[in-house]
Amino acid sequence: MIKRLPICDPTLIIAVLLPILLWLPLQGLAAQTEEEGQQFETIIWPDLIPEDVLEILMNPPAYISETEDGSLEDQIDSNIKNAIATASDDPYQQALVSTEVRPEMNGLMVRLPGFVVPLEFNDDQVITQFFLVPYFGACLHMPPPPPNQIILVDAAQGLTVDELSTPLWVSGKLATQVTENDMAMSTYSLEMMDYERY
Repeated sequence: MIKRLPICDPTLIIAVLLPILLWLPLQGLAAQTEEEGQQFETIIWPDLIPEDVLEILMNPPAYISETEDGSLEDQIDSNIKNAIATASDDPYQQALVSTEVRPEMNGLMVRLPGFVVPLEFNDDQVITQFFLVPYFGACLHMPPPPPNQIILVDAAQGLTVDELSTPLWVSGKLATQVTENDMAMSTYSLEMMDYERY
C-alpha cells in the first residue's frame, strides 16, 4: 500500500488550489484596469439614494398595500395624479420623486448595470447620449423612476445595442448634476468610458 503525502490529500489540494484559481482571473482584470489607468467601483442603484430617502422607500405606508389590483387607485394615471397631489405632505410620495443625491458620489469612477433609453444619435445612428435606468421600459413604456435613479450618460465614442431590453454594464465618471428634458429628470450624469453586456 502506498502512503500518500499530506500534500496529495484531495481536500488539501482543493483548499489550496481553489482560492488560487479564483484569485488568478481577478489579478488579470486588476492588471488590465491598471494598464488602462482606470479602476471602477461597482455600485448598485440603491447606492445613489440618500440613506434617509431609501429608508422611506423600503417602508411604504399601509395605503400602498391596501390598494386593490385593477382599481381606479391602481391605474398609472391615477397614481401619477395622486403622487403630485400628495407629494407635498407625504414623505413616501416625496421619496418617489426625490431629487436628493449622495454628494460623496460626485467624481467617483463607477460601474453600474442598467438599461438604455436613447436620447441622441450621431450621423451613423449610433447612440451618443442616453438615460441609464434600473429597469427595462422606464421612461418609455411606464413612468420614469425617481430622478436620483436616472443617470444621463454622455457616450462620446458611441454606443450600439441590438435591443433596448438588453441590460449593460456602463463604466465612467459619475457627477451629481440635474438635467431635465421632455422624457424625464435626472440628478446624476456619467461620462461613459466603457460598456459591456450584463
